[in-house]
Amino acid sequence: MVLSQITPTLFLSGAEAPLNAALVSRKGITLIINATLSHACPAYPGVECVRVPVSDLPTANLGTHFEQVAERIHGNRAGGTLVHCAAGMSRSPALVMAYLMRYRSVTLCQAHRWVQESRPYIRLNAGFWEQLLRYERRLYGKNTVRVMPAEDTLTPRPGPTRPLEPATRPPLRPGFSLTSPPVMSPEKRRRRTKFSTLTSNPRPTTLSRRQEDR
Repeated sequence: MVLSQITPTLFLSGAEAPLNAALVSRKGITLIINATLSHACPAYPGVECVRVPVSDLPTANLGTHFEQVAERIHGNRAGGTLVHCAAGMSRSPALVMAYLMRYRSVTLCQAHRWVQESRPYIRLNAGFWEQLLRYERRLYGKNTVRVMPAEDTLTPRPGPTRPLEPATRPPLRPGFSLTSPPVMSPEKRRRRTKFSTLTSNPRPTTLSRRQEDR
């Protein structure tokens, strides 16, 4: 169970955290936004629970809830708000990012970095990314993120893309090259040939436990 703090009064989690009454009380949470279809809304005195019934599928229309959820979070600044879904990786981060764009005046790129700093393993599905991009265009008239396909999701990449810088290579020893084998004198070649003949049938190597673990 991991509860990620986004702002002093905004929290993000999976489905387990809101079931911990002591945690909810300790964090001063007075509003729970449940972005799942089936997980129960806990009943605590003085705590309101709002369900956003959306599945975690690229075809699910989460974007229609961006404004309403953002307004509820913004209106509950006197208390704490917990936004959660099943795992806290896709639906709830998308809703939090929409709120940050709407009421914290940040771009989608900045909102993603903001949430990722507190919860590094978020992974929005492709459909939610497209809906956030449309929401950003509506708010700011442009997009600050380009998305690159990666398996079943989209990974944000700030644009424009900068050219790759050459990697820094360590200095090479004299006589060595990255594209050619070491230069070997005739005398050294004869010694290596003689040594190879003497050790042509080496004993099998048995790895120690430490070597096996490497």
